[in-house]
Amino acid sequence: MKINSEDLPRHLAKWLSPLYVIHGEAMLLAIEAADAIRAAARAAGYSEREVFIAEQYFKWAELRNSAQSLSLFAARKVIDLRIPSGKPGVEGALALQAHCENLPPDTVTLISLPKLEPAAFKSKWFGALEQHGLVVSADDVPLAALPNWIARRLQHQQQSADKETLAFLAQRVEGNLLAALQEIQKLALLFPPGPLTFEQVSGAVMEVARYDVLKLSAAMLNGDAARFARILDGLRAEGTATVLILWSLADDLRLLGKTARALQHGGTLDQALREARVWGAKKPLVERAVRRFSPAFAERALQRAAQIDRLIKGLRQGDVWDELLQLGLRCARAGAR
Repeated sequence: MKINSEDLPRHLAKWLSPLYVIHGEAMLLAIEAADAIRAAARAAGYSEREVFIAEQYFKWAELRNSAQSLSLFAARKVIDLRIPSGKPGVEGALALQAHCENLPPDTVTLISLPKLEPAAFKSKWFGALEQHGLVVSADDVPLAALPNWIARRLQHQQQSADKETLAFLAQRVEGNLLAALQEIQKLALLFPPGPLTFEQVSGAVMEVARYDVLKLSAAMLNGDAARFARILDGLRAEGTATVLILWSLADDLRLLGKTARALQHGGTLDQALREARVWGAKKPLVERAVRRFSPAFAERALQRAAQIDRLIKGLRQGDVWDELLQLGLRCARAGAR
């Protein structure tokens, strides 16, 4: 069974599963989910807890031994297993499968994983965890859903804000939920319960957003010029290498060019995407962007990217960041046929 971290409290209010698996990139949500499971277990009488961290030299026999024994002082316990790498290895995979096939009585097993690679979801060990336990995804909150997430957090501290203020706050904390929670809690310390004004929030909240090149590319493909400029400015402030930014943008432009050429030759959009090897999270972005791009426009954009590459290598003069901004804005705003 699968649920997301937002649904976990409702589940825990009804019953306790013998096996929980938490995975995802949002550290705050993963921490909160694990804390909620441990608290529910304590309330249900699981008074003992054994913590195992499966790092390089971890002995997986310890998991088996713990599952087969109970303390003299507690009738129920929690096995708290953490796999920081998300890769249990051959021995660990077998141990996890064996554990799932014979879950110990009077025991809650909590397994914490980071963000997993796609191949992990198809593995036998993860399949066993999914079959016998409750899998909780702690995925990062996308910008579109972040205002509602913030509104719920404000509601917990008896505060509220209008849509404009929530959108402003979301932009300031995007990609950094731990810092977002700190800023929200700061509002509770600064202001009394009730509605918050835009002036109160804008004056109190710091710029703590974290950006990455994937979000930058997504803004370009979505045609969101303002967001592209904001993320690029954030990447510059964080000291992100310009060569990495250019590589990401150029890679997307090549995908768009291949897809646009395939469409021009009479293929369907699905065929064009397959030929360009576009799949996963990138697929819907390219699907929307390719409707605005002609092969000729994509080629001109790649030529501009090549000029920026020469600039980064010191073969020509100019402002690299300004060139990257102009390239992204042209693709976001003027990528029309």
